[in-house]
Amino acid sequence: MHIQVNTDNTIEGREDVTGFVTQVIESKLGAVSGPITRVEVYLRDQNATKNGPDDKHCKVEVRLEGRQPVTAEHAADNIRSAVTGATDKMRNVLDRELGKQRERR
Repeated sequence: MHIQVNTDNTIEGREDVTGFVTQVIESKLGAVSGPITRVEVYLRDQNATKNGPDDKHCKVEVRLEGRQPVTAEHAADNIRSAVTGATDKMRNVLDRELGKQRERR
């Protein structure tokens, strides 16, 4: 499973953020990683230097073998919460999608 983290130019501490994102993705999606070929994470700060509610956005896109990519998004007050929320949503999507695939067999 290849993990790629993309940030806009307003996200500070990119190396620390990338490490955190990789850790969260591996811990929460590792159990279902068999059919996953690539995970792309997109982080952006809606208001740049201003603080505001839910201004940090995270979009997780997972590419599965032989299937269309699936995505999940989450907005929060900070990057860590946005990443964790989007990854939790993605795990639910993958459980549902991969469960359907198992039922067909």
